Amino acid sequence: MSQSTSKGFSRREFLRGSSAAAAASSVASTAIGQDTAVAPQVVTGETSITLKINGESKTAKVEPRTTLLDMLRYQFDLTAAKPVSADGSSGASTVLVDGRPVMASSTLALSVAGKEITTCESLVDDEVPRAFVEHDAQQCGFCTPGFVVAVRAFLNQHPDATEEQILAGLNGNICRCGTYANVLQAVVSLVKGEQNG
Repeated sequence: MSQSTSKGFSRREFLRGSSAAAAASSVASTAIGQDTAVAPQVVTGETSITLKINGESKTAKVEPRTTLLDMLRYQFDLTAAKPVSADGSSGASTVLVDGRPVMASSTLALSVAGKEITTCESLVDDEVPRAFVEHDAQQCGFCTPGFVVAVRAFLNQHPDATEEQILAGLNGNICRCGTYANVLQAVVSLVKGEQNG
C-alpha cells in the first residue's frame, strides 16, 4: 500500500501545487499591469442600496443573491420586465442600466447600486410602444416590454440603422408568438421617421 501511495499524486501535493500556481498567476497579472489591489467585498445578509429608477431616487434592501429583476418586481412593483429565463436568454427582462441594456434576471441588484435604471414603465409616452401598437408587433405581450426597452436602447445608439443592423441588434430578444416581422416593421418605421406622435 505504501508503494502505490508513493507513486500516486497526493491531495497535499495537489494543494501545494495549486497554491504555487495561484501565487504565480498573481505575480504574472501584476507584471502585465492588471490591478490586483482591489479585493472583492464580501457581503452577507440584507444590505441597503440607493439607486435611481425611472428618474426617482430609491432605496432597496437586498441580499447578495437578489437579482435586479426580483428587486424591481417585488420591492417597487415594476413588473414589465418578465422572469422568462433565469439566464436572460429570452430578453424578456431587458432594462437599461446607465443607458445600456442588461438582463435584469441575471444581474445582481448589488451591482447596480448608485446607477440609473430605466424600465419599460418609464417609456409609456415614448414613440417605441406607439410604433409597436401601430404595426401590431405583439400578440401575447409577454416579450413586448423587453423588446420595447431593447429597441429604445438600440435606436439611441443607431438612429439610422438598416434592416440588417436592426435584426442583428435585436437578436437577443425572443418572441414565442413569432411577431418578428412586425417588430422589424415597427423599428423601420421609427428609423424612417414615420411615427407622427
